[in-house]
Amino acid sequence: MTSSDLWDHETAERYDAGEAPRSTAAFLRPTLDLLAGLAGDGPALEFAIGTGRVGIPLRERGVPVTGIEYSEHMAAVLRRKIGEDRLPVHIGDMATTKVPGTFSLVYVVYNTIGNLLTQDEQVECFRNAAHHLEPGGRFVVELGVPPLRLLPPTQTAVPFDVSEQHLGFDTFDLTEQLLVSHHFFREEDGRYRRGSTRQRYAWPSELDLMARIAGLRLERRVADWEGTPFTQDSDGHISVWRKPL
Repeated sequence: MTSSDLWDHETAERYDAGEAPRSTAAFLRPTLDLLAGLAGDGPALEFAIGTGRVGIPLRERGVPVTGIEYSEHMAAVLRRKIGEDRLPVHIGDMATTKVPGTFSLVYVVYNTIGNLLTQDEQVECFRNAAHHLEPGGRFVVELGVPPLRLLPPTQTAVPFDVSEQHLGFDTFDLTEQLLVSHHFFREEDGRYRRGSTRQRYAWPSELDLMARIAGLRLERRVADWEGTPFTQDSDGHISVWRKPL
């Protein structure tokens, strides 16, 4: 069993509308350029494929994509967009679920590796990626850097969005490396809908150690999909580890 929160039917049905700005062709172009380039002529496996925000357009680029998704409700939304024959999806968690074949690329985007709430599960996710990679294949993770420098003494919350339609802030448990993202969405009738998600944050150096445990080696780390250099001030990173030939 995984510690991940299981997204329900209502959340899955709302997901695409909430992520519409991050689903446009212009927004996704750098992501797809990098992933397609790393996949080359081989197939790709997406951990936590969700409703297909990245996997479907990558498939349309000509990359054969297979998905693993923990929530049957999220997978059902994806299935309304594309058939199983074009993009197969296996229901299960990304730390232990095995699918047939090997891949030139395994990837997990949008902080989703943090859905695994223990270090052990995140280590197993790296091992699972290595299991599915062909020699020379790559594992790609998109993950934010926790903004702990913004926490003054005794404060446990950091806002990340304050707008007319949405209020969002993260609270941190520094001993367990857990954060909870709290959301307040303004509905059409003026009321607010509250939601929250849990994640385990991990530092880049910690991920590198997980990769080494899995037999992978860091090949590249940049701050975003456009390739901006990663620095101590970066609020996120795209990291690429490679399975030795």
